[in-house]
This record gives sequence, structure tokens and C-alpha cells, in this order.
Amino acid sequence: MVVTFRNIHNWVSAGYADQVYAAAYKALKPGGILGVEEHRAKPGTLLQESIKTGYMSEDGVIAAVEKVGFKLLDKSEINANPKDTKDYVGGVWALPPTLRQGQKDRQRILAIGESDRMTLKFIKPK
Repeated sequence: MVVTFRNIHNWVSAGYADQVYAAAYKALKPGGILGVEEHRAKPGTLLQESIKTGYMSEDGVIAAVEKVGFKLLDKSEINANPKDTKDYVGGVWALPPTLRQGQKDRQRILAIGESDRMTLKFIKPK
């Protein structure tokens, strides 16, 4: 099993996300699982906006991971946060735990909590 938590936006920004997915695929035996938890963008968010805000398109992540051979096995809303409007100055980093805006709107931001996140389970086919 390979799991990743809130890393994909960094990999995409650095230009090596596809290499990470391919390395995970190579490391796993058939039937192996890749678990992904990542900040979820609003549907239709463009890649450049995702890089700027840290919120990734769920459809885009699924397509990129499946491109190397994984198959989406399941999704969960366990890390969903409907309070997250995804439109903050400073992107996802405005929310806890980073609180990039410091004291500005702190109580409002704390009331929102952490980001809305996708939780995805992929399998390497047998």
C-alpha cells in the first residue's frame, strides 16, 4: 500500500506528479492499493488555478493516476468539508493548520476548519 496526504498539489506545482504516480505503480504488486487524500477544488478549476490555490480537481487527479495504470476502486467523503468555500486569499493555506493570514479573519477561518478534501482509493490491477 502507498498512501499520500495533501501532497499532490506540491507534486503538480513542481512538475513531477506523473513520476510519483508511476513510481507508486511500479512499487506495488498487482492488487496493491494507492490511497490519496488531497484538497478538492471546485469542479472545472483550471490547473494553473489549482497550482496557485493548492486545491486540485478531483476529476483531474483521478485521470492522472489512472493514466499510469491504476483503477479507481472507491471514494469517501470522510474528509469533506462543505464549509470550505475555496476562495481565500492565499489559497488552502489560509485555513488551519497553516493560517497564512495570521490574525486577519482568524475566528471566521477557524470556524471553517480544514479544507474540503477528496479521499480516493486506487488499485493496481491484477
